Amino acid sequence: MNRDEFLRTLGQEGYPEPVEVLREPNGHLDHHTHPFEVKALVLSGSIELTINGITSHYSSGSVFHLGFEEVHAETYGPQGVHYLAARK
Repeated sequence: MNRDEFLRTLGQEGYPEPVEVLREPNGHLDHHTHPFEVKALVLSGSIELTINGITSHYSSGSVFHLGFEEVHAETYGPQGVHYLAARK
């Protein structure tokens, strides 16, 4: 998905404007939650999310979704990750 398609989808689904997020190469966050729902588009680099013991890989053009207070862990690729995240 490209940026324009993502922004259009966010509007249709009632999400606010996204924020840009940059994470360091080979970084990691242990299991945690967020007090909001997230829909994000990876612009460059890569991220792995582990939810309920299942790890999924997302790279440029991929969209990922996290539910409200969904427990997850994050691992960033060797180039880090840059993504747009809309939170509601």
